[in-house]
Amino acid sequence: MREKTHLKSIVILAFLVVIVLSASSANKALGVTYTATDLTPSGFSSSRALGVSGNQQVGEGYSAGGNWRALLWSDNAESCVDLTPSGFGGSRARGISGNQQVGYGYSATSSRNHALLWNGSATSYVDLNPIGFTQSYARGISGTQQVGYGYGSATGNHDHALLWSGSADSFIDLNPSGFDSSNAYGTNGTQQVGEGYSATGFNWCALLWNGSAASCVDLNPSGFTGSAAYGTNSTQQVGDGIGSATGYTFHALLWSGSAASCIDLNPSGFVSSQAFGISDTHQVGYGLVTSGYDHALLWSGSADSFVDLHQFLPTEFVSSHAQAIDGSGNIVGYATDSSNNTHAILWEPVPEPATLFLLGLGAVILRKRKK
Repeated sequence: MREKTHLKSIVILAFLVVIVLSASSANKALGVTYTATDLTPSGFSSSRALGVSGNQQVGEGYSAGGNWRALLWSDNAESCVDLTPSGFGGSRARGISGNQQVGYGYSATSSRNHALLWNGSATSYVDLNPIGFTQSYARGISGTQQVGYGYGSATGNHDHALLWSGSADSFIDLNPSGFDSSNAYGTNGTQQVGEGYSATGFNWCALLWNGSAASCVDLNPSGFTGSAAYGTNSTQQVGDGIGSATGYTFHALLWSGSAASCIDLNPSGFVSSQAFGISDTHQVGYGLVTSGYDHALLWSGSADSFVDLHQFLPTEFVSSHAQAIDGSGNIVGYATDSSNNTHAILWEPVPEPATLFLLGLGAVILRKRKK
């Protein structure tokens, strides 16, 4: 009988934990409570965090040596790793997925920027610059895919969106027919997003690909003279656009695979906005407030769902941008202080008290059950 009682208690507790965790997860994603950590390492006057995956973050810092350096963190400033490879005068990191990071570096031998792929250290780098390209830049990564853009004799010296699978010779040119140039900024491992310059409309249009130039979908909505997409999950894409529909100011946008599906995320009270990152049903970016400063923002699929992440920063910061979010709700970006210094920032969701109580209660019951 006692065994059945313990089993019943565990089943009831598990049910309650699922309910509270679900509510807590929604609240955290909405940014109810976040803690902010300054990731700026010693020896760097400025820094920016641009990608996040679990307990690691990537970005860049401006060193005392007078150049930008790609940086990798593990939740705090002291953990910082400089990813700049030997033979490169500087580097910048733009994305992270699992144990890999992407960005680009200024090659001292070629005097050109080359797209780079790292595995957690400066010595692990892979040069992704393809043959026939003068310069290239990697901007996003997910799973085995990397995306960016490059130009050279192979492209008629126009920027072309590129897709890699871990090596320079694996590249696929994503530049679609009817576009003079293009750039890819994000991928979820199967889809890629970016922008292209239309040869007929003479404007920049947000683009969505599925692994080839021929698969391209033009996301530019009606009433917009220009747009760009920066991030994608399995079903949605985020970015920004400008045109008569926005009063000719940039508005953060959310799509679901087509131009007609566009949702304007610009919140009431904000002059303009941009969205850069997406994970599950949540998006991050920033908005310009009427006081003239930018505030990092978190959305959940609509303009009125926004949460102002700037409220969780120390008062010394006057503006902020959110750049990326992972599946656990961790957000990275940067903030500028009153002295105009930029600091890489990590926003981490704080568990609700009820969640902590139930998890603690569960531990107690399990200990009793074990006895």
